[in-house]
Amino acid sequence: MRLAHFSHALRRGLSRLGAAALLLPALGQAQDCPTPPAPLSKPQLQAAAADRGLLWQLQRDGRTSYLYATLHVGKASWAAPGPQLRQALQAVQRVALEIDPHSPEMQSPPSTAAVTLAPALQQRLRQQLRRACLPEVLLQHMHPSLLLASLSAFEARRAGMDASFGSELMLAQWARDNNRPVLSLERAQEQLQALIPSDPRQRDAELDEGLQAMEDGSAMRQLQALVSAWERGDLATLSNPQRWCHCSADAAALSLLRRLNDGRNPALAQRIEQLHQQGPVLAAVGALHMTGSAALPTLLRARGFELRRLWPPETRP
Repeated sequence: MRLAHFSHALRRGLSRLGAAALLLPALGQAQDCPTPPAPLSKPQLQAAAADRGLLWQLQRDGRTSYLYATLHVGKASWAAPGPQLRQALQAVQRVALEIDPHSPEMQSPPSTAAVTLAPALQQRLRQQLRRACLPEVLLQHMHPSLLLASLSAFEARRAGMDASFGSELMLAQWARDNNRPVLSLERAQEQLQALIPSDPRQRDAELDEGLQAMEDGSAMRQLQALVSAWERGDLATLSNPQRWCHCSADAAALSLLRRLNDGRNPALAQRIEQLHQQGPVLAAVGALHMTGSAALPTLLRARGFELRRLWPPETRP
């Protein structure tokens, strides 16, 4: 779920169309349109602050850095770091995100051209745009793989969550409020290359599966299962797609998951190592990057790091 990046791309697509495009959804659908949750006041946030996700301490070469497993959507009450995460943030010099959401690159993300789809797939995408109360003309301005992923942000709103309350934006805001530089571990183009298959047949298979999940409600069940596992720091559930994916083991969804996570992890580990050599850093990466045979903690151990999980605390036998 690269929803923070997708939201920027979606806003860019809407800006190209002009304000009139926002009036295209039928007025009769207005009561069904998902709306973002309202932000909380500072006292409310302080009262709700709690540790969520997973947090590791990284040690090597006499330095201590941190690795935090993020969620790309969140609830309004999650917009402040919990005690363990805040302590880690205060101990580092910089915060590194997959992509800094406020970087100049994200103000003008890479171009993604639309493609011609089979009429049936195009119609199903059109129906999901209507359901999200988004203009159908986005089909002409965004690649369908990116558009499908963007629709997930609006699906999250139906569960009381939004990309604007995701971990990345929370961390970026905290860093800037506390005079910590925010760095990017990747470039937007690298994420797009992972998201968009080069093979049109694979693209269509992933679109078909993603649309089916939205149509039959399994996308929402998957989202809720992932959010619940992340919130309680349940690495065992996150590491077992059959517990949350609601898809077959050889499905296109798992192929996409491997491409978005396993395929990018070696470069992420290398970048984290480079930043650590320059000074303590908190690296924040999506929670699913902490799973599988190429999990980031595994790759970092192979690079000589000693890892200790701070949250949830490791249980001793």
